[in-house]
Amino acid sequence: MKTSIYLLFALLPLTILRAQEAKPAAKKKFDNFHYIDAAKEYERRIRRGDDSQETLEKLGDTYYKNANMEMAVKWYGQLFSKYERTLSLEYIFKYIHTLKGVGNYNLAKALMKIYSKKADKNKFEVDQFMDNDIALDELINQQPKFVVSPLSLNSSNADFGPMFYQNKIVFASSRDSMNLHTRVYEWNQQPYLNLYEADTVELGSDLVDVRQFGTDINTKYHEASVTFNKEGTIMYFTRNNYTNKYLERDDKGTNHLKLYRSELQGGYWTNPEEVSFNSNSYSVGQPALSPDSKRLYFVSDMPGGIGGTDIYYVYIDKNGTYSEPINLGVKINTSGREMFPFVTNEKLYFASDGHLGLGGLDVFESKITDTLSAPVNLGPVLNSRFDDFGLIVDEVSNRGYFSSNREGGVGDDDIYSFQRLATKCEQTVKGTVLRKSNDQAIVNAEVQLLSNDGTNLSKGKTDAYGVFHFETLLNCETEYKIIVSKEGYESVEQPFTTTDELGKDNSILLILTKELNKLIVMENGVLKIKIDDIYFDLNKANIRPDAAQELNKIVEVMKEYPKMIIKVESHTDSRGSDRYNENLSDRRAKSTGNYIISQGIEANRIESAIGYGEKNLLNHCNNGVKCSNEEHDINRRSEFIIVKLE
Repeated sequence: MKTSIYLLFALLPLTILRAQEAKPAAKKKFDNFHYIDAAKEYERRIRRGDDSQETLEKLGDTYYKNANMEMAVKWYGQLFSKYERTLSLEYIFKYIHTLKGVGNYNLAKALMKIYSKKADKNKFEVDQFMDNDIALDELINQQPKFVVSPLSLNSSNADFGPMFYQNKIVFASSRDSMNLHTRVYEWNQQPYLNLYEADTVELGSDLVDVRQFGTDINTKYHEASVTFNKEGTIMYFTRNNYTNKYLERDDKGTNHLKLYRSELQGGYWTNPEEVSFNSNSYSVGQPALSPDSKRLYFVSDMPGGIGGTDIYYVYIDKNGTYSEPINLGVKINTSGREMFPFVTNEKLYFASDGHLGLGGLDVFESKITDTLSAPVNLGPVLNSRFDDFGLIVDEVSNRGYFSSNREGGVGDDDIYSFQRLATKCEQTVKGTVLRKSNDQAIVNAEVQLLSNDGTNLSKGKTDAYGVFHFETLLNCETEYKIIVSKEGYESVEQPFTTTDELGKDNSILLILTKELNKLIVMENGVLKIKIDDIYFDLNKANIRPDAAQELNKIVEVMKEYPKMIIKVESHTDSRGSDRYNENLSDRRAKSTGNYIISQGIEANRIESAIGYGEKNLLNHCNNGVKCSNEEHDINRRSEFIIVKLE
């Protein structure tokens, strides 16, 4: 990686200080981060017979800092063979690291074993100085967990540091702006970094329509490594210490990096402002916001750290004030470099060369619980013997992007997409239980999760919002069913089939109806709502309390079936005159219909309310026929005929 890591934490002064004029040409170029030119000068000194420890160290460093592992291991190898006894642990680490970077794992493991016994781990604590050659073998031979794909947006220069932004990806690039006056950065003789954006065709797939991001953000110097809040209205990004058109420098003439904050207002980003924990004396950059925007993670080489660069975080209060920086500690940070954090609700992802890896920078993950778990290397395919860093991921789909300078790329650093695989595809299920009549949540409903053969896998109850969630892991592409029951409601059984999408949380909607279905019956080919007989006082049509209690059942059924339409028919027995009975039954039918409407049922859902008197007797008790009271009662009835039911 020729730009992305080193230049982001040791940016050169643009003017060489007068105090440096007396230095040899090689050292001047090296101290000013002109590593390509410095390498030429040191190689010229080697050819003239200068193979001193300092010359070999600096020559190896010029290539190491531009991630040219083949050349770095060549010169570190000569350094090691000639000056092993006087080398610092840092250079032993660099040699082991570059050996892995060129795939010479056998020699790397041998040196790791030797120096696990020799090294003072309190001075330089990295996993390369532990007796873990078996662990390295296991890592090398680990079953791949990722499928990685290159992207068409990559240029011949550096493209790295992707970040999600709405339905886009924002990233840093040193691609040529096609400006005839493009300024070149002497570190790697490429244009300065700017922020670009591209559209996502589909999450984790190719990126298209590349263009500069926020023209009011990019300057003539470096901008890179951005993060956004979930609303996309606040951004933090890394930039040179650059204010009022001038670069600020420390007392050695070095221009460091700072974090800047900007807000989206009226479609434009506001003038970036520094965060309070920046400094002119050290670099702060590579921001990552937690999903709730309450923590801002970043990378810094500030004094008091553990390694070359450490990961820190600050709390952000509701007023936007930052706490003092907090180092993530020795579980995460090492004597090497930890960089490019990315945070989800579940995990912290970051790049490191201090934890056990395959060479260069590797990407690690640490689970977020009450504390951060021990980092786990994401293994081969995603990690390589080169620099792999800047990972972002959607935890639901297990798709995302990362940066690498691996072989086969287009430029110095390229952006790749990935799909995380799993040895076993698993999903979960959640759901909501609502009442049919009004879509209100049903609380404390009993919910059971069953396999297709009826085995009870889990059970629970709905909460105050009618929601349930089973943590039981389900196999992908498998049939299951959920049974919901609640006193006073008809039980429902809902089958569902999981998909082939890793980690999907299936969502099920279940609708319960009141236990009223038994009131809907078919009589002589006619669909009716059947309730107990309702009674009226002698010669009256007003609704008595006992009649209202039965009619409320009609109301409940009609609320449960909001598109149901009925008609009301009232009938009498044959006692009394025909005309009287017809008038009385008609008044009672209309009174019944009006009562139902008064309880909240729309009037147009009662097609008619008609009294038929003694016209539709159910037995032989016609006029003049002697019948018992019980036989006459059969004919005294109200009927609720269903005209429409959906």
